[in-house]
Amino acid sequence: MMQKARQPKTILKKKADNQRTWFVFDATGKTLGRFASEISKVLRGKHKPDYTPSSDTGDGVIVIHADKIVVTGAKEAQKIYKHHTGFMSGLVDTPYRVMKARHPERIIERAVKGMMPKNRIAEHQYKRLRVYNDDKYAEVAQNPVVVNI
Repeated sequence: MMQKARQPKTILKKKADNQRTWFVFDATGKTLGRFASEISKVLRGKHKPDYTPSSDTGDGVIVIHADKIVVTGAKEAQKIYKHHTGFMSGLVDTPYRVMKARHPERIIERAVKGMMPKNRIAEHQYKRLRVYNDDKYAEVAQNPVVVNI
């Protein structure tokens, strides 16, 4: 009688089993979309071999030099950020150049948030994103690892 080969068990990590690591990404000269997709991958935990979609196994990300991010093509002249104030006729359009001059960290935050799934787990994962305009950051106690991509 032949025995059937056993399939290896799928291990699903729980939130309590996760050891969080913090990573430092430098945005100097990086393209916005490609850079944001790498950040969202780390926030979700997809860079780990034991990635589990149903639990929060992601790590924290610190982005420095947000004001040195680059966009390709004519996006610098044509890209527009929109938000609504909540009042009637309250749609506000902000061009990319104005946003980069006033709040360059929001450019990366919005790009990463757009690449995250729209669910409750992603809300918790997104809270571990910190974006700074210079190379000084407050999360020194987390012993962040510098990443070169």
